[in-house]
Amino acid sequence: MKKFKEDYSSGLPLMEHYYTIQGEGYNTGKAAYFIRLGGCEVGCVWCDVKDSWDASRYPMVMFDEMLNVTKEAGARRVVVTGGEPLMYDLSELCKTFKAAGIELYLETSGAYKLSGEWDWICVSPKKFMQPIKETLEKADELKVIVYNSSDFDWAKKHAAIVRPQCKLFLQPEYSVRERVLPDIIDFVKRNPDWQISLQTHKVMQIP
Repeated sequence: MKKFKEDYSSGLPLMEHYYTIQGEGYNTGKAAYFIRLGGCEVGCVWCDVKDSWDASRYPMVMFDEMLNVTKEAGARRVVVTGGEPLMYDLSELCKTFKAAGIELYLETSGAYKLSGEWDWICVSPKKFMQPIKETLEKADELKVIVYNSSDFDWAKKHAAIVRPQCKLFLQPEYSVRERVLPDIIDFVKRNPDWQISLQTHKVMQIP
């Protein structure tokens, strides 16, 4: 697995950025500035941002520039997502935003070693490139995407690794939501430590 920390000390390839409302998981409903980094090797067949996979398609943007657009938007928290953001060493990005008093949330597959200082870490493990134990153990939120019935055992497997206080979510993969949601509802009724996450930003028709 590639790790590009030696190449990106002051900036990273930025696919897109925008101020929006967090649409899924524990922090649903909160205003947040999204920073989507380019680059991913996980290769989920149902990924809805496959355009993010090739980092070479996107411009290098300095951390100070990312901070400036966040501040101009009036945002107080940032979600760093991808792609797979932990392909890069995120320590300097975090230092830049933390120095400005911005809350930082991370969305990752957990397939790479954790870097940076975060206020919230969401790990969404994928079968295509399995997460590493050390990153799972730092998760504040475990969010498992359900595409087929085997994903429930996958969810329980990783719930056994995270910390006791980690929040547990099951989220239907959007393209098959009508098929899998009844099974998710039944699972959560039988396993009440879990909660359901829905992609409410798609309902609201916002990014």
